[in-house]
Amino acid sequence: MDGAPMIEDGFPAVKLFNQGYSYTYDDVIFLPHYIDFATDAVSLSTKLTRNVELSTPCVASPMDTVTESSMAAAMAALGGIGIIHSNIPASDQATLIRQAKYHKIPFTHEIIFKSPLDSILSADEFSSSPCIFVTESGRENSNLVGRVHKSDWEKLTNKETRISQYMKTSRLSYPASCSFEEIAGYLAKERLDFVPLVRYNGESGDDVANLVTSDDVERIKGFPKLGLPSLDSNGDLLVGASIGTRESDKERLEHLVKAGVNVVVLDSSQGNSIYQIEMIKYVKNKYPNLDLIGGNVVTQYQAQNLIHAGVDGLRVGMGSGSICTTQEVCAVGRGQATAVYKVASIAAQSGVPVIADGGISNSGHIVKALTLGASTVMMGSFLAGSNEAPGTYEYQNGQRVKKYRGMGSLEAMTKGSDARYLGDKEKLKISQGVSGAVKDKGSILKLIPYTMQAVKQGLQDLGASSVQSAHDLLKSGVLRLEVRTGAAQAEGGVHGLFNYEKKSFEGGLVTTYGKK
Repeated sequence: MDGAPMIEDGFPAVKLFNQGYSYTYDDVIFLPHYIDFATDAVSLSTKLTRNVELSTPCVASPMDTVTESSMAAAMAALGGIGIIHSNIPASDQATLIRQAKYHKIPFTHEIIFKSPLDSILSADEFSSSPCIFVTESGRENSNLVGRVHKSDWEKLTNKETRISQYMKTSRLSYPASCSFEEIAGYLAKERLDFVPLVRYNGESGDDVANLVTSDDVERIKGFPKLGLPSLDSNGDLLVGASIGTRESDKERLEHLVKAGVNVVVLDSSQGNSIYQIEMIKYVKNKYPNLDLIGGNVVTQYQAQNLIHAGVDGLRVGMGSGSICTTQEVCAVGRGQATAVYKVASIAAQSGVPVIADGGISNSGHIVKALTLGASTVMMGSFLAGSNEAPGTYEYQNGQRVKKYRGMGSLEAMTKGSDARYLGDKEKLKISQGVSGAVKDKGSILKLIPYTMQAVKQGLQDLGASSVQSAHDLLKSGVLRLEVRTGAAQAEGGVHGLFNYEKKSFEGGLVTTYGKK
């Protein structure tokens, strides 16, 4: 940097985070540095684990109201990754992985299969799909022989009629490996409302991997350019999945590996346990080329134990999520800003990337997490309520919302997530989370690109042209921080207005505050 010599101002991170206080993201603020590059020159490329690279530092959390196949596919298309939750049977989790991986369109539809000998007795069997696919066995991994359009079924007088008597035998389809532009061109050329995307499956023929509609094409055209997707060595989308630390999770892992999972997250609220350390050793011994993320941790001691056991990445956070009550119920945890800085400091010595998990509610929090040492941020509530999140929209007090719940909520625990809190063998279930709803956020195909542009602007203000540059500037003491008082935090937000509308980006949802 040219110009005047540096003047001591603010505090270096090593001093600020060693005073016995537990800071959240809102508690601290970075002092601006020197800009000598354009915003577009900022690179957000980063590492999820030792061996998995991403062009966007965003990870969708393994929660059953956040990440299934649609979210995982969209995140990978944006250059990030989604971690599919394990609150379902292993076979269903493996199916979601396959659905997300084997196509290039960042949408997935529920694909319904029947055999020619079946009957369709109710319209509910179509779910939200415009058709039901007919395969020889009625299962997913079977040769496609035809399809039944919902409009054709509705004309039937006898609903018990076997599918073979009225299905369309046309096998019009398109390869799942083709690009969005190729699929869009095919739909336009053939004047189709939708087309099944298929992948070749050897002697058994073609499997239906996904369904693309003309509406999907129009939606994608209205979104910002997607950028570099996250792809594996086979050209398929990168997809992660979570498992627990029980004996049954070893069998679950086998299903996931066969489905093509690229990275596995050991999902535990407190990762520093004999159960997780033994599972790490098992996974790294049986699948040495599979990258494994351990956690959750918030201290250097916890992190060091998991690093010595062999993890390829660390997930940091305990009780910082908007639906998590661990700190309140169990009196353990740490402010997320302090946790990220402390764990990243020790993990960097071993070359292990850190995922900042929880506490992200705006782009400023992402800038802080990345600068404090995280290589990626994991998001739950930030993505919940989006089009790609599981569940259906409903209206509450005039607001369009989707359900969002913590994996420590009693509602989620009844589905199996109690193992995450080491409570699956206990007679008395103690909640460490809540269930609620979040407002409609639209599609993450718009939300994430605009958010990442804001993150780039934040890093530019800090004089960091990349995530690694931000880490280096912090470690060297060039970047300085201060603690914000409550008044400073209030001043740093919108204040002094009778009412106002908040829209984070062009075309984004508008939120009105105050009286109209």
